[in-house]
Amino acid sequence: MKTTFTLLLALNFLHVTAMADGLGAGLACLDRLSPAKSRSISPENFTGEKGRAGMATTNGSAWHAARELGQGWKVSPFVRVAAKSTFTLADIKGPGRIQQIWMTPTGNFRRSILRFYWDGEAEPSIECPVGDFFACGWGKYAQINSLAVCVNPGSAFNCYWPMPFRKRARVTIENLDDKEMTVYYQINYEVAAVPRDTAYFHAQFRRQSPLQHKGLYTILDGVTGRGHYVGTYLAWEVHSPGWWGEGEIKFFLDGDREFPTIAGTGTEDYFCGSYNFDTKGPDGKNRYTVFSTPYSGLAQVLPPDKVYEVGQRFGLYRWHLTDPVRFAQDLKVTIQALGWQSEGRYLPLEDDIASVAFWYQTEPHGKFPALPTRAILDVK
Repeated sequence: MKTTFTLLLALNFLHVTAMADGLGAGLACLDRLSPAKSRSISPENFTGEKGRAGMATTNGSAWHAARELGQGWKVSPFVRVAAKSTFTLADIKGPGRIQQIWMTPTGNFRRSILRFYWDGEAEPSIECPVGDFFACGWGKYAQINSLAVCVNPGSAFNCYWPMPFRKRARVTIENLDDKEMTVYYQINYEVAAVPRDTAYFHAQFRRQSPLQHKGLYTILDGVTGRGHYVGTYLAWEVHSPGWWGEGEIKFFLDGDREFPTIAGTGTEDYFCGSYNFDTKGPDGKNRYTVFSTPYSGLAQVLPPDKVYEVGQRFGLYRWHLTDPVRFAQDLKVTIQALGWQSEGRYLPLEDDIASVAFWYQTEPHGKFPALPTRAILDVK
């Protein structure tokens, strides 16, 4: 029995480290040689070219600090993005795969919009405010300790979603704010062949405040093609007193209409918690308990010392790294906003919910809904 259990653990480890059918190599493959070439784009090497990093002189963003040391001494560590403008963070010739992104932007996280374009497409496959993309949707720092996303002190956003491309990858950031922002960033990637069965990474932001259909929020719709769903982030503000998380998440797959193929049992259950995320404190009172794990988390509760308060805000993530939701033709994902009313009856809610859906699929992808206006994006 012990041998069987050990083998199962080993097999699970191999599966985990080969995230989403081999889209990213983990510890299980770390000892294998590869013909891939490592490259990196940052303000010290905007093109990622071999042997061309750290060459900035008086044209660098920090040239004044380095004026007595000169070239090679941190002359260009960041960029400034003017108000109401878009800056190209990376433009990479394929084939290849983005492996890791680090950035620490200043300014308003909801007014900074990331967009990723694969293989010359006109419409982005990723369109999302920078904070929500890194599971920090309320404009405040929250430490995230997960495999796909890490947010570290003081404001370091990191993601490890494998992002393959065959011809070209273009990454931009738009500053919707009225003032300039500063961005430190690094995009690590490899130049390598991409297998035929490799899908493209997508991420889509949505927000409704309040919900357009009482008790029902659509996380993702209009997806056609073949792929697998790999993650959900929700920034949820409650507009009614009491517990708000009785609602079920539902995955409508490959022609499902009225009823889905997959239905959860409750919001906190989907995010791998239970019973309102409550634990008892030293004073004997129950309160929400933040947690951040490799696959799921309730990383933010604002304010942290209240329970069942109107206006309370939550940040939750769930990564389907070992259990991606497969679809062959189409996909729709919804979640119910459901609380309690008198006599033990469910209460459909009118909460404020923003979401990011993460998935891989074949191209072309369906057109995204228009990004909300700045007024709707803003966290009040």
